[in-house]
Amino acid sequence: MFESAELGHKIDKETFNQEEPKLREALLEAQHEMMDKKEFPVLILISGVDGSGKGETINQLYSWMDPRHISTLAFSEPTDEERMRPVMWRYWRALPAQGKIGIFAGSWYSQPITDRINGDLRRSDLDARLVGINSFEAMLVNEGALVLKFWFHLSHEGQRSRLKALEKNPKTAWRVTQESYDRLKTYDKLQAVAGHVLRVTNSAKAPWIIVEGTDDAYRSLTVGRIVLDALQRRLKQQGRAMVPVAPAIVQQPIDDKSVLSALDLTQRLGKKDYESQLAKYQGRLAELMRDPRFVGKRSLALVFEGPDAAGKGGCIRRVVAAMDARLYQIIPVAAPTEEEREQPYLWRFWRHLPRTGRVVIYDRSWYGRVLVERVEGFCQENDWLRAYAEINDFEQQLVEAGSVVVKFWLHISADEQLRRFQERQETAFKRFKITDEDWRNREKWDEYMAAACDMVDRTSTGRVPWTTVEANDKNFARIKVLRTVCKRLEEALGDEQGKYRKT
Repeated sequence: MFESAELGHKIDKETFNQEEPKLREALLEAQHEMMDKKEFPVLILISGVDGSGKGETINQLYSWMDPRHISTLAFSEPTDEERMRPVMWRYWRALPAQGKIGIFAGSWYSQPITDRINGDLRRSDLDARLVGINSFEAMLVNEGALVLKFWFHLSHEGQRSRLKALEKNPKTAWRVTQESYDRLKTYDKLQAVAGHVLRVTNSAKAPWIIVEGTDDAYRSLTVGRIVLDALQRRLKQQGRAMVPVAPAIVQQPIDDKSVLSALDLTQRLGKKDYESQLAKYQGRLAELMRDPRFVGKRSLALVFEGPDAAGKGGCIRRVVAAMDARLYQIIPVAAPTEEEREQPYLWRFWRHLPRTGRVVIYDRSWYGRVLVERVEGFCQENDWLRAYAEINDFEQQLVEAGSVVVKFWLHISADEQLRRFQERQETAFKRFKITDEDWRNREKWDEYMAAACDMVDRTSTGRVPWTTVEANDKNFARIKVLRTVCKRLEEALGDEQGKYRKT
């Protein structure tokens, strides 16, 4: 993609001095308009060979625009904290909010390229990582972000000459280190690996922009003009760019059977059996949580969804009773905050991911997009349609990072929900649990059930399946949840001897 020789692009000082003030004024005007509208963030990725002017270009952008609303993110080797979570966790945390600009000096491309050059990453693993990067960038663009990816190119001789010139000048000599010359030796490897990476990730949503890095003036004006043009075109659009998505395939089964209507809600568990099994599975869960194979390599994410009054809180309390309170966190998910609205939809869930040896429990979750937001019209149709694939990809990343993800849909009948609502209204210490919104949501019972069936069908994957729980009887539901968590943990820990499986 960039193997051709340099063309020798060069801008004389007089031309640069004439063009710079106009460009600077236009960039500031576009940046302030973007800040006022707060409709989208800008992500600028600056990559390329050593000595090609990456740092100088970033500094130039800072001098041309309002630096108070720009952040530079640099990533080197992952920290211990970052290694305990999915690869993309640290990049999600660094995303700029709407109206802000984030400049990535070293991005999600740096580590896979370096690992491949050093022989620490197989070609197949690199390609798998690139597939994930393409999905990530597509999600960012679909969420409204403006993503600009620059690769600064120098020929092998051009890089050598550039390093010598920088080293010779007392004002820039500090930029050149022995490591710079060491990487010069791997130039051919970089060309091969980076060329492949750029070809695979040069998507319509986030294309690469190749800029010759020999001449400072040419490189700076080129990048500045591209950023300005992209900003101006984006600002002319009304809100987020609409991305066409295939229509939902919604079919009413001929026999009126669904994954939820087929559940046997008459199942019951007597008090004596319940107390016996509660002690049994809580003890088993406590032992699993202390297992070195969990503490050192795994994390646990529990997701609870279901109709209002289905018993999610009661199940969660029975689960955490078996855990050390210092090791788990319960995340009650409600309407997004102002801060969360300024980020991609999944951002607020990425920020709470558990580290190795820890547990996070979501009382409602990322599935709100395909449930309440879909039914209530809080998002556009194309948003919840693409959410199925984005959620599956998100959960796959959790699993690949060692997390055990267990998802529960607690299901009750409409009649049972009505009975529980009335009980809450009539009981003083339960009255806080019932709101006008609960009654209003109940009027859309059929729509919510249709959305839930679609959700289970489209996001119950082989590695992260849904567990549907018959929850008309609270005792039965709580034991099924505990038993499922234990079983999934045992399977993940690879208990070949069946130490925990005896029932």
